[in-house]
Amino acid sequence: VVGDRYSERRLRAGGTVSGPTVMARADFAMYGVLQSALGPVGLAVTTNLNINCLRKGGPGQDVLAEARLLKLGKRLAVGDVAMTYEGADEMVAHATSTYSIPPANR
Repeated sequence: VVGDRYSERRLRAGGTVSGPTVMARADFAMYGVLQSALGPVGLAVTTNLNINCLRKGGPGQDVLAEARLLKLGKRLAVGDVAMTYEGADEMVAHATSTYSIPPANR
């Protein structure tokens, strides 16, 4: 589980955490899970990231992301990320992600 500390810089009007902030958290969490599975792979890159924002989170709450690998192949890794706000029971966003894995001889 990866967390992102609350910051007013990441809010939209009305106090909603911005979509780019939530998307960045999902991508970072997925990258961390991939690095944990493979070890340091500097050239692994996101090839697809799909996010569904499910509900508004309130200001002053930290974004928590829990990522897991669904499939780890030779060239692609697929995973999903469930995001909540600290202290919340319901997901506020869900993302699926695909990473391209470079050949081992690079």
